[in-house]
Amino acid sequence: MKLAMFLAAAYLAGSVNFSILLFRILGRGDPRRQFSGNAGVTNVYRQAGLLWAAVVLLLDVGRALVICWAALHMLPLDAVPWMGLAFIIGNRYPCFHQFRGGRGVAGYLGFTALLSPISAGISALVWVVVYGIVRIPFIASFFMIAVLALGTIIACGFRTGAIAGTMATVFLIFNNHRQNVAAFFHWDVKWEKTLSQTGSSKENKSSENDLTTR
Repeated sequence: MKLAMFLAAAYLAGSVNFSILLFRILGRGDPRRQFSGNAGVTNVYRQAGLLWAAVVLLLDVGRALVICWAALHMLPLDAVPWMGLAFIIGNRYPCFHQFRGGRGVAGYLGFTALLSPISAGISALVWVVVYGIVRIPFIASFFMIAVLALGTIIACGFRTGAIAGTMATVFLIFNNHRQNVAAFFHWDVKWEKTLSQTGSSKENKSSENDLTTR
């Protein structure tokens, strides 16, 4: 009963979406209506700039820190990752915002920052490095989440319950990005087709040139 109450509280806390509330205060409408349709930090950055994206990030991280602190002080260690899962579910499917929210990356970073500060720092560095190479935010986020998950499992002493909760959270966050993955592979295939068609047209032109010169 105690765990169920804490999980419900974590879900409700995650259901408060700061980007949606911020846009309402600023009179900018709903952030889910533009670009990716996501109510997360990246979409806030695209629409409102770096300053407001940083504000949302700090609010998301700060809230996650509070939830993790409460879990660490009131629940067994192997139950803590399940609090993170409930929080991310609330962030993704917020009951206060038509069940359409963010993807949970910033929240998971904040939740893990208190549980495993070293892995949180490393994951942030990994995100910067990977993004600098590929210039695709969701791919950089995947690497970040992998580092955070490993840090969580280590911090929880490889307990079975903690591993299960962590893996469920990772799966949820990865699944939240399925549209990005599908769009990426669609673009990749489309780009390859374009290149192949370009190459074919060049070959045809060269063949025509050969015929005219003979």
